[in-house]
Amino acid sequence: MGLLLVLLPSVIRAAPVATEPPVIPVGLDAYRMWEHWPEQRIGVRAYMRSTYDRRGGNEGADASHFLYQLGDTANVTLDVAGPGVLYFARYNHWHGSPWHYDVDGTDHVVQESSTADPNHPIPGSTFLPQNLFPNPLAWTWDITKGADLLWVPIAFERSLQMAYERTHYGTGYYIYHQYMPGAKLSQPIQAWNGQTPPDNGVLDLINRSGTDIAPQAGTLEGDKIGVRQQTGTLTIPAKAAVTVLDLNAAPATVRALEFTIPRDKSEDFSQAHLRITWDGRPTPSVDAPVALFYGAGSLYNRDGREYLVKAFATHVRFDDAGIHLGCYFPMPFFRSAQIELVGGDAAVEGVQWSVRYAPLTEPINYVTYFHATYKDFPTPEAGRDLVLLDTRETEGGGDWSGNFIGTSWIFSHRAVLGTLEGDPRFFFDDSLTPQAQGTGTEEWGGGGDYWGGQNMTLPFAGHPTGATRPEAAKNDEDKIESAYRFLLADLMPFGNHAVIHLEHGGENQSTEHYETVTYWYGVPSPTLLKTDELDIGSPVSEKEHQYLSPQASPPYNLTSRYEWGVDTLNGKEVYPAAPDRGRTTEGTSEFTLRLVRNNLGVLLRRKLDYSYPNQRAEFYVADAGASNSPAAWQLAGIWYLAGSNTCVYSNPRDELGAAQHNVQTSNRRFRDDEFMIPRSLTEGRSAIRVRVKFTPVNLPLFPGQPIPELAWSEMRYTAYCYAMPQLKLGAVAAAP
Repeated sequence: MGLLLVLLPSVIRAAPVATEPPVIPVGLDAYRMWEHWPEQRIGVRAYMRSTYDRRGGNEGADASHFLYQLGDTANVTLDVAGPGVLYFARYNHWHGSPWHYDVDGTDHVVQESSTADPNHPIPGSTFLPQNLFPNPLAWTWDITKGADLLWVPIAFERSLQMAYERTHYGTGYYIYHQYMPGAKLSQPIQAWNGQTPPDNGVLDLINRSGTDIAPQAGTLEGDKIGVRQQTGTLTIPAKAAVTVLDLNAAPATVRALEFTIPRDKSEDFSQAHLRITWDGRPTPSVDAPVALFYGAGSLYNRDGREYLVKAFATHVRFDDAGIHLGCYFPMPFFRSAQIELVGGDAAVEGVQWSVRYAPLTEPINYVTYFHATYKDFPTPEAGRDLVLLDTRETEGGGDWSGNFIGTSWIFSHRAVLGTLEGDPRFFFDDSLTPQAQGTGTEEWGGGGDYWGGQNMTLPFAGHPTGATRPEAAKNDEDKIESAYRFLLADLMPFGNHAVIHLEHGGENQSTEHYETVTYWYGVPSPTLLKTDELDIGSPVSEKEHQYLSPQASPPYNLTSRYEWGVDTLNGKEVYPAAPDRGRTTEGTSEFTLRLVRNNLGVLLRRKLDYSYPNQRAEFYVADAGASNSPAAWQLAGIWYLAGSNTCVYSNPRDELGAAQHNVQTSNRRFRDDEFMIPRSLTEGRSAIRVRVKFTPVNLPLFPGQPIPELAWSEMRYTAYCYAMPQLKLGAVAAAP
């Protein structure tokens, strides 16, 4: 670990700079180590899979599209080759239960207490076994107003498969992480045994949601007071900014940002913007309506609840003294922090504020800035997703690395709920396939069936504001429908680029007025560096990379699409097909990839033809200069992509209806997929030789169907090297 002199206004402080990446919290540690939210996650990828309509529409409200069926009571929605951890699963009510979690080949049955008699669901329902899925890591439909939610980590060392026994309205989405072998984890990954309940300490921590979870002022660090607090009262002028606090005691981390306002100032305060600028950067990293920043589209409290938002890191609480807003996201900075409030149409008097902060003790290239990026969409574009965040178009653009950690959003100002059919789609690090594809907007917000129009608030998801329907609204403020979704254990890292999309309506046809805040941690320096690309089918590129595949097909041309929503809307083409070319093989492919020597591992992305199902291969690596020796080849792992652009749709009308076998093939054959090559096989090498050995999965789409044509498809390989970020603070660089 090196040292860097960070120049401060009145002092020069030595700040450590690390040459090795930080520890990645794994399993329940992802909750215990919540204060590590801002840290880089090098060697981990996050994915969100679901039962979405593969053809881009909204068939069955994105329910019941299965990768394949092993039998009428084994309808597979998720199939992954490990190692990894499933951090979140969402189902619509009890539909699909019993669910089978096959962990490393061992079947675990998980169900909901309404499963026994689904036509007569039981209020107060629970997951079963109940001791394995307790609140607040598990919630069912009577609390969430429509969904069964699991945040209990399910670890797997080799594989995870999820199957539904029943298929009526079988909606689901699932967030899991996969880890590069040898990554610096907080604990070894051990397969979930289906017997050990979550630790009480974790449950107690999350049960503190809605309270002040940050360290208190005066907390000691060694023999010195580490946590300090400043407070005050101010007036926010109309349509002008006022400084809450300028902090120059750095490097430091803001640990709490709290406001209290008179109850009669709620509407005016909702219109104010919170603005935070880190280290004198040209643009603020937080610039958002203050109510939406804290998780609520409005501060109007229609039914006198104590909490509008009772989330883990934010809350909006009412009492006789006023309205209390608390934010406890750790917010590191290296030189300075300027916190401002910008008024709306009317001045707001009597705003009490409190800011708590502590010295930043982590190496400065471990941590990232906190961001809350606001977007206003008064007239969404028909056929096109809302772009909530594109890190190459915000705060000066360029390459950013960090973690996507959630959204707070208004989806209607008119108490209209039908726009909630829109799916979230998230793209990371130049992938043209969304690594995260959901089933609907209220599902993303932790509900189901539009929450029945009702309000709810949980530690990581909620629908805090908005009437059940327009005619039930008490005033215009009551028509503001909002939701929030925060990611902690299930956060989504990125190494150079994040693009966060949200569909508006089932086919991007809604005209509702959206406002969104996207929460993310990031610094303007990549941790993934593109170092090489092999274009299969190009004689020049194949020769340059010494491509060798004796059983490969001749190059073939393909005109197709990625999965980006509907192709056409109202007779107008939205996403036209595009040409590309590639090969298939039933044998092996070898090629050479250029790297940077001081890499921390490699992310390899493959563009493929997804019409070939269940593509599986053994992946080997050798030093580029020693690949002629059989002993030089080392197995890096199994590269597996389940399913294809053909799926099975089974959505019987009745709760206990028999499984159906409706075969559906989409016109989206292009797909990007990823594989992480361990650091032990790449570090210190300027080039590696790669061998991909196809290992077919002889599995029909459902029993009785013929085995489809099987092959390994390759159209393009792109190599990205993991590296520590190279920060620049003004003229001072923070580099290893």
